[in-house]
Amino acid sequence: MQKELLEYGLKFNRRKFLSRMSIGLGSAALGSLLIPDLFSNKSPEEAIAAGLPHFAPKAKRVIYLFQNGAPSQLETFDHKPLLRKMMGQDLPASIRNGQRLTGMTANQTNFPLVGSYFDFKQYGQSGAWVSELFPHMAQITDDLCFIRSMHTEAINHDPALTFFQSGAQQGNRPSMGSWVSYGLGTENSNLPAFCVLLSRGKGNGQGVYSKLWTNGFLDSVHQGVQFSSGENPILYLQDPAGLDRTSRRKMLDQIAALNELELERFGDPETAAKISQYEMAYRMQTAVPEIMDTSQEPEDIIRLYGPDCLVPGTFAANCLLARKLSENGVRFVQLYHQGWDQHGNLPNEMRGQAMDVDKPSAALITDLKQRGLLDETLVIWGGEFGRTNYCQGKMTADNYGRDHHPRCFTIWMAGGGVRPGMVYGETDELGYNIVNNPVHVHDFQATVLHLMGLDHERLTYKFQGRRYRLTDLYGNVVKDIIT
Repeated sequence: MQKELLEYGLKFNRRKFLSRMSIGLGSAALGSLLIPDLFSNKSPEEAIAAGLPHFAPKAKRVIYLFQNGAPSQLETFDHKPLLRKMMGQDLPASIRNGQRLTGMTANQTNFPLVGSYFDFKQYGQSGAWVSELFPHMAQITDDLCFIRSMHTEAINHDPALTFFQSGAQQGNRPSMGSWVSYGLGTENSNLPAFCVLLSRGKGNGQGVYSKLWTNGFLDSVHQGVQFSSGENPILYLQDPAGLDRTSRRKMLDQIAALNELELERFGDPETAAKISQYEMAYRMQTAVPEIMDTSQEPEDIIRLYGPDCLVPGTFAANCLLARKLSENGVRFVQLYHQGWDQHGNLPNEMRGQAMDVDKPSAALITDLKQRGLLDETLVIWGGEFGRTNYCQGKMTADNYGRDHHPRCFTIWMAGGGVRPGMVYGETDELGYNIVNNPVHVHDFQATVLHLMGLDHERLTYKFQGRRYRLTDLYGNVVKDIIT
């Protein structure tokens, strides 16, 4: 009897095992189809980097419209009528409170307050104040979330710009786009996860450098790929003269075989990255020309962005290209628009800068929205710091300049899980200090990663004995602006 029970138990367990195993194998097969790297021999950190978010994301991709040079918040979205009433009066020492100044104004004996040359009105259900310089953005305020309480430590362009992009004021750290690529991988194997577009405005420009989209210590596959406005948007992508696609394919196969031998011998991950990049470049030969071609865009889209969208290298053209890249699965598209450094002649220069960016920025939001893409695409607009409420140098009624001001400035965000029609944070009546809901650069970065389904404290990379992250040691998600 005991023997019979034992045999029955073995049969039952075997039947149960096989039954459950069949279900498990089916689930495993499905998982391997949905997540190709699920059963690869990866560490937990590498598994996260294979495209697995930490939690359900609000956004699938980011378009960052970076206004390089720092547009003045006092001429854009932070209305301060008291500055006009106090025009020419000296900034009270109690307001400045010994703040560090740049070398351009440190030797000034007085700091005359200067109000905006431009008028403001309130728009949308949020009642957001918008300058007359931005009539098109004014019409979409109910889609935007204005953060008027941004602040940073950096007071000069290069460290401030680098800080926004990489979380550190010194160079050679991975940029935000590289961290997103590392954390989530690519949605489209024919395109890079991180693309960079450059444009130049009419104002005084500050340079941008490749260190701003570097992969730093991450694998080189995560570096931003810069698109140019020339005949060949990506250099060296085309087949060399006299080499057809079949020959190119054979050449790449031979190079890959040699690299595989090198990888097997030394185990250098950069060798694997080279193999991947060669293959990516080959696939991009078909994908990139198709995306760069705007001839098939309907007339209503051309009117929406404005005629400049047909001129390669303009901000308008880059906004349209950003939409096309984003809808084709590029995780992070970074636009840099130079020309916002108005230390003098601010009213005239800002008028030209605003004409470059106002219509295309609003068009991008409208275009994404009507395609059903805005909810899953996070759009960001802003610079590296703000501008002083006092004049730099000489001032007249219609001509003045403003110095750098890291204590408070404004950016806006839209789509991708951000609350629309919202104004967050507030500055004092003179627009010099934050009075509520401050948002630090690391808070901003933590929030962007959170919207992409990434925990900024868990998205780390071990390098030289230390675990690094985009937000370094600080940063809190700004939950109030998230839907």
